[in-house]
Amino acid sequence: MTATTASTIHPPAQLDFRLVLKGARLLAILCAIIAVFSPDPIAFAIGGAIPWLCLRILYTRAMPAALLYLFIWQWLQIFARMVQSWVDGQTLTASLSGPNVVRAYWYMMVSLVVLAVVFRLVLTNVKPATSAQRTAHLRWSVRQLVILYGLGFIVSSAAAVLGRGGLAQPAETLGQVKVVALFVLFVYVMSTGRGGAIMLAVVLFEIAAGFTGFLSDFRSVFIFLAIAAVTARIRLRFSTGFLAVCAVVTLTMLALFWTWVKADYREYASKSSDSQTIVVPLSDRLAYLGDKMLSVGDIDLGRTSYLLLTRFAYVDIFASVIDVQEVSVEPIVMRQWKEALEHVFKPRVFFPDKADLSDTEVYVRLTGRLLFDEVSTGTSISVGYMGENFADLGFPGMLLGIAVLGLGLAVCVRVLMSFDLPMAMREGVIMAFAFSMARDGVEVSLPKMIGAALMFMIIFVPTIKFVVPRVILWLDRPAQGAARRRSPQAAHP
Repeated sequence: MTATTASTIHPPAQLDFRLVLKGARLLAILCAIIAVFSPDPIAFAIGGAIPWLCLRILYTRAMPAALLYLFIWQWLQIFARMVQSWVDGQTLTASLSGPNVVRAYWYMMVSLVVLAVVFRLVLTNVKPATSAQRTAHLRWSVRQLVILYGLGFIVSSAAAVLGRGGLAQPAETLGQVKVVALFVLFVYVMSTGRGGAIMLAVVLFEIAAGFTGFLSDFRSVFIFLAIAAVTARIRLRFSTGFLAVCAVVTLTMLALFWTWVKADYREYASKSSDSQTIVVPLSDRLAYLGDKMLSVGDIDLGRTSYLLLTRFAYVDIFASVIDVQEVSVEPIVMRQWKEALEHVFKPRVFFPDKADLSDTEVYVRLTGRLLFDEVSTGTSISVGYMGENFADLGFPGMLLGIAVLGLGLAVCVRVLMSFDLPMAMREGVIMAFAFSMARDGVEVSLPKMIGAALMFMIIFVPTIKFVVPRVILWLDRPAQGAARRRSPQAAHP
């Protein structure tokens, strides 16, 4: 009786949005303490408190966990510049990129807070999931969810093959059904404790599949695991913390390996075709990566770690936009927003002559930098949606553009939350939405973000309305059958 009462008064700690908020508060305190050792103490301390501020603004009982990814990932890209300045032993104003780095840092942090305010205003009165919605996935079976994931993988793979030309974006969006299935599988395993070996096998498969592509897709499975853990509200134990540390270490090592190998691998996979088209068979690519893994001891960890840090930090690019735009004599014509909307609302299916979207062209025009490594390996680089808003509106005008963009994205999230779905599935849909339009955080361009969000709604709203209910009926079938088999026994004890 005493144990029961104690467990009621002091329930086991769970990983949820509120706990992440408390963690962000502890991070803010820690950053304030160690900021005195940083080259930029004020920027370090305030920057370290931004996650807590954003999550505190966002927090409601109904706020989807996927927004944690949306805001924390972007904050990491901005705050990484403080870590870089510490490693360099220089203040932001004394860096090689010029004095505008510190302005870019503050503009980006403020933009993130503005996004949080807009999301909170739009989602403030959304009702939290009901008890039935929170527990609906518990009656499903791991076998069915594995089948669902397999079907999602087939759809995603087929979309990648068939999505050519004007159908590229719709096909890529359709491929997000795999993300929903993968997310639901993770939430189920974490909630029930069943199917752990299967989940591990799926995670390893996703990591391997991520390395065979042209981009660093292996990291996505770690993001889904983290947000699924928050959705499932897993209990905090020593084993939980140990697994979390192992996941972070594994992700870091994989990122370092990819940073070391990506240039040579891309050249090999595309046969130096200056494009992202892979022409080398999968078996040969796997063999190539295997050979590289055998030579992993050749990695210069110091140099590779610094390259990873500087590639992840995205403030200097914004600073270059400030450098160029403030000496430009061209009148403000909202070119970036205009071109973004024209690109999104002129489908290539109906406008086959529409010019291809080139982030690199925009990057060169807005920053004045010339690119060689990215072009030679067929990759592109963007100034990001914050930089494009500054190019159009300056500061503080760019905050209006950020607010308008945030309003559109938040409305999409609200619409997706309005459907009567099991919570695990609804959170999976919102995770897929957030990942599709902001996978690369602050470096995503305006047209890509707006286009991905719009295409997601066009494809997923009818899918949720007409297809998902049948999927849920199929998932519920074993539980309904078991209930019918028990009912005669209950009637005749």
